[in-house]
Amino acid sequence: MLRPPKLGLDLQGGSVLTLQAKPNPAQGINQITPTILREVRSVVERRLNGLGVAEIVVQTSGTDRVVVQLPGVNSPDQAEKVLGKTAQLEFRPQKQGTEGEFRTRLQERQVLQLELLDPQLTPEKKAEVESKIEQNKKAILDLFAPIGLTGDLLVNAGATNDGQQWGVTLRFNQKGGELFAQASAQVAGTGRSLGAFLDGELVTAPTVDARFADGGITGGTAFISGSFSVESATNLAIQLRAGSLPVPLEVIENRSVGATLGADSIRQSIWAGVGGIILVIAFMVFYYRLLGVVASVVLGIYGVFTIGMFSLLGVVLTLPGIAGFILSLGTAVDANVLIFERLKEELRSGKTLYRAVEAGFDRAWSSILDGNITTLISCAALFFLGVGIVKGFAVTLAVGVVLSMITAISLTRSLLLVMITIPQCRQPQYYGVETIATRTQASL
Repeated sequence: MLRPPKLGLDLQGGSVLTLQAKPNPAQGINQITPTILREVRSVVERRLNGLGVAEIVVQTSGTDRVVVQLPGVNSPDQAEKVLGKTAQLEFRPQKQGTEGEFRTRLQERQVLQLELLDPQLTPEKKAEVESKIEQNKKAILDLFAPIGLTGDLLVNAGATNDGQQWGVTLRFNQKGGELFAQASAQVAGTGRSLGAFLDGELVTAPTVDARFADGGITGGTAFISGSFSVESATNLAIQLRAGSLPVPLEVIENRSVGATLGADSIRQSIWAGVGGIILVIAFMVFYYRLLGVVASVVLGIYGVFTIGMFSLLGVVLTLPGIAGFILSLGTAVDANVLIFERLKEELRSGKTLYRAVEAGFDRAWSSILDGNITTLISCAALFFLGVGIVKGFAVTLAVGVVLSMITAISLTRSLLLVMITIPQCRQPQYYGVETIATRTQASL
């Protein structure tokens, strides 16, 4: 079932996040350089694409900030969570002799998490519980030995359901696969765990079967299991797949914004488009007679097809996008004008209606193709070199141009061939040609 196309930030409002990049001395990054800021912007864009947020605008601001516009997102908590984390993944084998303490720390974590959910918790008590949770997090991390198996050795990650639960499937490069085999061999059959930590917090700690004690789990693949939902598994996979941010990000502003144009502007734009289409149809019918009627019918069908294609592709309409759609309507009429002028030339030369239609399409095809290809080249340049709403304009115009070429050649041709079989529609003057050879009037 097709749904109406989504609207962009300027037409329906949305949210704006302002992110500030922080230096990371631990990684040797003491200041935010333009290169680092561009890398941050690139990672943010990839993560938003993974979330399926269309028509986003990601721009750098100043020396250390990135501004993100999310159309139609009025509660961007999920996007903020994904964007703000550095998502550093690390696998650690559990140290010997820590089994009892590990179980105690896990029970402590569960109790603290339940306390944090208490709706009657005072701000002071909440801060105390959060402090204990951080202490518990660090204590659990210290029970596992670092071996250098980190997220930079990861090739791919994806949310997967193994038939029983949701989790994240990981694929390492050669070095990562070797380290993972070593880590899994250390704990295989011992009852100790192989912990997976995200930003220092334990995600899951599975045990490894004794049959892997000799060589560990080989092949370079792993499956992170745990208490994952579809959403949490997808978010984790997005963070890992998109790559780690080079520096931490802090969300310093998260605000919802209203439509900059609003319903009145949308309504005025629609009326302007409708008025323009009516004037075009009136001119086509007046100048080309029956041919203009055919062009008008095809234009209506083309409009329906185009809007349907926007829905199928998930295009987000902004005001420039609507302008691109209306411009493509003019392109569709332009193709029909080329065809009709060639057809009239053939009628004036004395050809029959059928041959005039065939020759008119054949002669006009090269001009239509050349014109549309040059337009598509311009659309490609706008899409790959532009950002935000410029890309939206390029997409809507390109979709419209392709569909206009298809409808002008196939649909218009079919309707004309059907129409000239009707005796009442064979009079040359109905096609805007007043004087032609006598044989053209007498035969088909």
